Parts: sequence; structure tokens; C-alpha cells
Amino acid sequence: MVDNGQQAMPPYRRIAAKIRQRIERGELLPGDRIPSVREIERTEGVSTATATRVAAVLRSEGFAESIPGVGTIVSARRRQTTGPDRLTMLRAGGSGFRDGERTEVLFSELVPAPESVAAAFGLSEGEDVVQRERVYKDGQGVVSLSTSWLPGVFAESAPELLSTDPLPKMTFGLVEERTGRRAVRRRDVVAIRPVPSDVAEVLGVEPDSPALTMTNCYWDQHGEMTEYAIDFLGPGRELSAEYELD
Repeated sequence: MVDNGQQAMPPYRRIAAKIRQRIERGELLPGDRIPSVREIERTEGVSTATATRVAAVLRSEGFAESIPGVGTIVSARRRQTTGPDRLTMLRAGGSGFRDGERTEVLFSELVPAPESVAAAFGLSEGEDVVQRERVYKDGQGVVSLSTSWLPGVFAESAPELLSTDPLPKMTFGLVEERTGRRAVRRRDVVAIRPVPSDVAEVLGVEPDSPALTMTNCYWDQHGEMTEYAIDFLGPGRELSAEYELD
């Protein structure tokens, strides 16, 4: 059955949504071939041009990948590593990275606080904050594009925050070491947002396409915010959580 939301979609997106549902239900498993262009033409009664766009949508969403000599297959879903995950790994004595992960700092400077950032920190709009933007990657591509803002005063104790060199102890560890302000509380907000054009270029998706995002806010032992961060997740990444119920 096609719901009203799918009926309003362009035909190629409607067909891609049907295939995506089959993947999510487990009817198509990682490594299985998705319907070919000719099969889509025959079963859906659409043109070659429309059928060809279906695979492109599934690839951009991370549900499929093209293998030379094989065709387009269902890709393995890729686990997302969030800021809270990295903090947990760092405090457990690790580096804050999973095996095979790496990072590149794209931007790190003192900037005037945008309205949303100023509101989060309780600052006046335009006050100095540290803005750090970095891309995390692993063997399967982009994990996330992460942008974080910190109080501008942190740059006095930790000038490394204004460098594009990777931080040995990550932001959490450096801030705690230099200022004594330890992150003790956080809030996570997950939302679907349109991808800005500059972010889309890094993620390898179309501008304004929907993406899963996570916004993290961290507070120290004094109840003051130490970091405000927004991650745009790479295509095909999943967020998951596991809890003890006893």
C-alpha cells in the first residue's frame, strides 16, 4: 500500500522509498542486489530516466552502493560515533576514536557568537566564542561533520583550540586539563534538518537534502555550559542506544 505521503513524492523518490522500506524490514539484506533499471521499468511502469534515478537516491541515503561488475547492492548500515561516545571512550582511557577513524579540522577560530549559540551560552550576540569545525571519517566514508562552539575565554588557557591541528586529548580533555571545568551533564537533541550547501559538499549529498543531526550541550560541575555542538551525520549512519532496564 502506498501512503498519501508517498503519493505526493516524485515517482523516482516514491520507488526508492518502497525499496528502502524493504531494506528496513529485512527483506533485502546487505549484499543483495536492488531492483535493476529494467526491473523497475517493468514493475513500476516508469521511464528509463526515472528508473535510473532510483539507485542514485538510495546511494545518497547510504542504503546502497555500486560495485563494478556486480551492480547496485544493499550496503551495510554504518554505526555513528557521537560526541558523547567519544567522551566515554576518552574517559575510559582511549583516544576518543574507534578503530580506523580519523579526523580533519577544517576551521578553528574566534568568531562572533551567532544568535542561537549566544542564547545557548547566555551571552550577548556577537561576543567571542571559539568555533571548531571538523570532519570525522572511517573506512566507509564520512562519519559526521561536527561544529562546536566554546566560550571564547577558553582560548586564553588553551590556545590550541584555535589551531587546526588535532588535539591529543580532544576538546573535552584539553578544556578539563587547562581550566578544571569537567563536563558532568549533557543534553542530546536528534532532528532531521536540511543540509546547508557547504556541509553537503563534505557529506557528498545534495544541498537541502534531509539529514540526521545531533545537537549536544555540555555543562560543567558548576552548572555552566562548556560546549555547544551540532553534528550532521554522514549518509547511511545510524544512531543507537542501549540501556540496562533492571
